[in-house]
Amino acid sequence: MNEIIQFLIRHGYTVLFLWVLGDQIGLPIPAVPILLAAGALAGQGQLHPAAAVALPIIAALLSDLLWYLIGRKKGGSVLSLLCRISLNPDSCVRRTVDIFSRYGARSLLAAKFIPGINTVAQSMAGIFHMPLARFILFDGLGACFWVGLFTGLGYLFSDQLELIVYHAFRLGALFLVILVGSLAAYIIGKYVQRRRFLRHLRIARITPEELKSKLDAGEEMMILDVRHSLEFKAEPQTIPGALFWPLEKLQKGEPPIPPDREVILFCN
Repeated sequence: MNEIIQFLIRHGYTVLFLWVLGDQIGLPIPAVPILLAAGALAGQGQLHPAAAVALPIIAALLSDLLWYLIGRKKGGSVLSLLCRISLNPDSCVRRTVDIFSRYGARSLLAAKFIPGINTVAQSMAGIFHMPLARFILFDGLGACFWVGLFTGLGYLFSDQLELIVYHAFRLGALFLVILVGSLAAYIIGKYVQRRRFLRHLRIARITPEELKSKLDAGEEMMILDVRHSLEFKAEPQTIPGALFWPLEKLQKGEPPIPPDREVILFCN
């Protein structure tokens, strides 16, 4: 145990920077525990407090800037990639665009505290060409709040955290099994939840090839593009003949749908 602690103390700055960078890029490695640990080590004099705060902020800004530039260059297509690897792919895009459309740049202040939103929010800022200076300002403030909160908690409760770590090392392999088991249970739970959701859907689906065949055959149908307005703005390409009608308006009972016509809904 002593060797592991000495390793963390000796390479703490490097581990802290790379861990937060990886988490913010999108790797499944939670950064909050490492921020708490950094604050606790700073509280015990093992790490310099300023460095324990500055390094994760810089790491977060670098990864956020990367996703901002990717969003700016690739456009709306990057959202599909991000939400495909999300644990909540069915609501990922819509939840993010709802928050972003409501609060704009201010959403970056809280994005890091909302699971599944962080990386998508940075890309969203790039997709809609938010000025770089404005992005850095709000994203930087958000990173400062996020890092400051958890390193500050670690600093304040350094003695209690040291006791927890001590008992965790005493448990040894059992603690690792509990940790990995908890993470696996969370992921499996999300997967089962999504499968149940899909099983309960009662919407008939149609493939692009089937729709094209119907259009080529001249069948009478009504095609509604129900994407969010921000999604449509980022990627305005749609199905020929489709009527853009966001889901929010559709839920209000509009537009009037002819009872004798098949209705096709096009979403993200």
